[in-house]
Amino acid sequence: MRRNLRILVLASLGFVAAGFARAPHGANLGKGLARLPFSFVQGEKAAATNPSARLPFGFAPFDFAQGKQGKKAAATNPSAQSAAQNAEQEVMAKLEPHEGDYVVHDFHFADGEAMQDLRLHYTTLGEPKRDASGRVTNAVLILHGTGGSGRGFLRPVFAGELFGPGQLLDAATHYIILPDDIGHGKSSKPSAAGKPSDGLRMKFPRYDYSDMVRGEYDLVTEGLHVNHLRLVMGTSMGCMHTWIWGEAHPDFVDAMMPLACLPVEIAGRNRMTRKMIMDSIKDDPAWDGGNYTSEPVNGLRAALDVELLMVSSPLQWQKENPTATQADAFLENWLANSIANDDANDLLYAFDASRTYNPDPELGKIEAYVMHVNSADDFVNPPELGIAEREIQKVAHGKFVLLPITDQTRGHGTHTLAAVWKGCLEELLKESER
Repeated sequence: MRRNLRILVLASLGFVAAGFARAPHGANLGKGLARLPFSFVQGEKAAATNPSARLPFGFAPFDFAQGKQGKKAAATNPSAQSAAQNAEQEVMAKLEPHEGDYVVHDFHFADGEAMQDLRLHYTTLGEPKRDASGRVTNAVLILHGTGGSGRGFLRPVFAGELFGPGQLLDAATHYIILPDDIGHGKSSKPSAAGKPSDGLRMKFPRYDYSDMVRGEYDLVTEGLHVNHLRLVMGTSMGCMHTWIWGEAHPDFVDAMMPLACLPVEIAGRNRMTRKMIMDSIKDDPAWDGGNYTSEPVNGLRAALDVELLMVSSPLQWQKENPTATQADAFLENWLANSIANDDANDLLYAFDASRTYNPDPELGKIEAYVMHVNSADDFVNPPELGIAEREIQKVAHGKFVLLPITDQTRGHGTHTLAAVWKGCLEELLKESER
């Protein structure tokens, strides 16, 4: 059995790749260089130079902003925001997405709590196809990040690169499932009455990632009657869910593409920043144990300050905000927009959900082909830790790709910029064909 570790370098005019083939566990790394079997498709860089394609933070549709219907987009540039929204509407009109709700009755959470009716919202594209045995052969599950929703993947930088005619996940030939996870989007969540939620505030069950994945599984199998997945992929939080899927349902999935995470317990700086976010909210007296009548602005602002740093892109932000005045204006406008559209309890629950995450001990159970992709400018998952390279060796059919910092990457938010990494997806789909 061979385990492969590949470091992918995408250059500005193409790519340079160094591939290291690793022999069975305990053997030395091979010394030869191997060219990866795909090229950087011409035209994929267009969005980086096209202002109309730009989204939050200059072309980075971060998971924390996904699903908020573009309200945070281009906070300092209304014309860019309008153009981005028009482009999104055009993509959605062509794809004809279907939205629905599946209600799970008597859902039991990992800590023993239960909800009589758990609402799970979803968006789908295309139709399921079955083989002679009734097995679904074309289903693709795509999982959003913290604070996001499934509809976030309908943006041009993602859907426009993957779901169109002849593209890798063509909606005419694939059944694409985009859930809103527990606590997110239009699914059941803690926020106060008056929002599309259950209004339970801090009485809402304290869900974790395992609960969210079980909800996803219930939606896929019972709600949508899908009995097999061609691909599971996810960004940030969805990346972590992807690892859980591979371990919990090893024979259910052909291929996995985790984008922007690590398959280990959240610790170190990652845990510290998450705790800062949660503590900032709870330490604001206006939070009032979650029973506020208006948002605890000071706590929410402090939490969003940390969140913004987590998804920062220093190279691009320096280029786009080259003066102190521009940087200050960007920060203030983004925070004002975010505070107007976030809910403190929802944010608190969403970050707290990662507390039990740790797929490391059972990575060896994964049977699917795995293409794990991170970027070198990701504050949340810094490459100097060396964790991804180490952990992928535990996966029988696993590969890790590290994207270097380029004019195309946008820090943590690179996970949603499909033009940057879709060559990796193409390779994964070819290798996992059965």
